[in-house]
Amino acid sequence: MLTLVVLISGAGSNLRALLEATSHPDFPARVLAVGADRDADGLAHAEDFGIPTFTVPYAAYPTREAWGEELAAQLDAWQPDLIVLSGLMRLLPAAVVARYAPRIVNTHPAYLPEFPGAHGVRDALAAGAEQTGASVIVVDDGVDSGPILAQERIAVRPDDTESSLHERIKPVERRLLIDVVQRIATGELVL
Repeated sequence: MLTLVVLISGAGSNLRALLEATSHPDFPARVLAVGADRDADGLAHAEDFGIPTFTVPYAAYPTREAWGEELAAQLDAWQPDLIVLSGLMRLLPAAVVARYAPRIVNTHPAYLPEFPGAHGVRDALAAGAEQTGASVIVVDDGVDSGPILAQERIAVRPDDTESSLHERIKPVERRLLIDVVQRIATGELVL
């Protein structure tokens, strides 16, 4: 059974889908804990499923590295097989990435390497892209630059706003994430 810790920053819609999938007895992975870098609304999803939560508030630490040290201590306490960044809006410090690589995966609302960074949906619209997408990657030291595990294209509609396009990307991100976790758990996908 593959064990996971999921890290979030916001509402946790991808987290909710992952918790629903992993709650099925035949799914080969389980979420041990959910962590956040602030008081995130998505922690309520974990509580709904009886999953422990923790918060390592970024603002409480003088440097990103100090925050990363405490985050690593929390992760070490759970000893997960895989760490899933599901809407964590912070770059992990290099020491954290090095400690757990390649066992950290991330979802991104663009067809990488197109439109990396925190505003992938907005950037796709600003560029006038006819297509964007969703990706699941292995986290490395760069910004959304790690090996791609899964991705899918999504058409940009002429009347799309950042919100409407993102809402159409989210279900694809969820499906790809669940599939990647399942494939890692079964050994079909090796990191």
